Amino acid sequence: MIPRYTRPEMANIWTTDNKFRIMLEIETLAAEKMAEMGLVPASVPKSLREKGAFNAARIDEIEKETKHDVIAFLTNVAEYVGDDAKFMHQGMTSSDVLDTTFAVQLSQSADLMLKDLDALLEALKRRAIEHKDTLTIGRSHGIHAEPTTFGLKLAGHYAAFSRAKTRLKAAQADIATCAISGAVGTYATVDPQVEEYIAKKMGLTPEAASTQVIPRDRHAMFFATLGVIASSIENLAVEIRHLQRSEVREAEEFFAPGQKGSSAMPHKRNPVLSENITGLARIIRGNVMPALENVALWHERDISHSAAERVIAPDSCMALDFSLARLTNIIDRLMIYPDMMKANLERLGGVVFSQKVLLALTQKGVSREDSYRLVQRNAMKVWESQSRITFIDALRADEEVSAKFTDADFAAIFDYSDYIKQREFIFKRVFG
Repeated sequence: MIPRYTRPEMANIWTTDNKFRIMLEIETLAAEKMAEMGLVPASVPKSLREKGAFNAARIDEIEKETKHDVIAFLTNVAEYVGDDAKFMHQGMTSSDVLDTTFAVQLSQSADLMLKDLDALLEALKRRAIEHKDTLTIGRSHGIHAEPTTFGLKLAGHYAAFSRAKTRLKAAQADIATCAISGAVGTYATVDPQVEEYIAKKMGLTPEAASTQVIPRDRHAMFFATLGVIASSIENLAVEIRHLQRSEVREAEEFFAPGQKGSSAMPHKRNPVLSENITGLARIIRGNVMPALENVALWHERDISHSAAERVIAPDSCMALDFSLARLTNIIDRLMIYPDMMKANLERLGGVVFSQKVLLALTQKGVSREDSYRLVQRNAMKVWESQSRITFIDALRADEEVSAKFTDADFAAIFDYSDYIKQREFIFKRVFG
């Protein structure tokens, strides 16, 4: 991922230095257990702890000759460790080290993304409570439907990201597996106790039945989870973009002093942050397909998955980490305009009360079919007049309708309170 969309802490997880540090720790832990079992001299883990080191540039140099990244790594570590290095990697295959390292990196990335989700959830909860009673229009198909509150809108997104957190925790647990099982996963040359020891020390779970690699269905689920979270990010980002449209103007990204919206039009205030994370969501979702295709490998292993993972893993994790942080900032500083929400709510002359009128007529004994006909007839008058007449006036002028209602009935129908009377119930269910 390019630096523009990369935060330092996540970037550090995907550096070659961090990868080699994890690999060295795996080799050292393996030597510790093997020494305990009398399989290698006791000096080996001691040498690795005291002298074990690597140089990424030197590893690259060696790999140019060996054409093998793990052999290049082991060769470079041996240059620091000395004679004891001949006991490194006993009975292990390259994927034992690489796949276990990859699991650690993905788990470390998940830890950061879970923190990101916590920050986003906190921001959403705060703004939802702040606007629990802020009336706004709910829209379906982009068209006015019925009143809701802006807090209830945000509560829905809070619930979505709560689900995202649950899914990511599950995906992290699923991916945090360890395979130190030898060339084709049979433990023919490495005792299962070594795997168990490394897994325990590194906070992983031994893979129940590996081949030469950890099964890629685990990775597919992990990246699919990131894709779903990215879609939830886009869902909220698109809502903000729609609300910021000039014709709506109910909410707006914070526009900083000195910020410029357009090189040509000085008046512009564009939702560029929300547009930005919408674009990143496409990349994260796009990376799910290679992860799914990586599940089908030849026999006990081929390396068709490797090149794809070297790209999609850091890119997806970095992009999602960045997007979650950016969305949190957007929500934290979102400019919300209750007066414009109220104005838009009333823009269609009150037709948003149509269902309440429909139900009230049925309560007065009118059939549902006739009630619908009467309500729609008057709603269309208001719609087609472009609100030059109000819905309540149209209904009062309709003798079939007005004969059924008193002034008190009309007052009760055209009252916003019914639409928000269950907001406390919903908030309690969402926020606990």
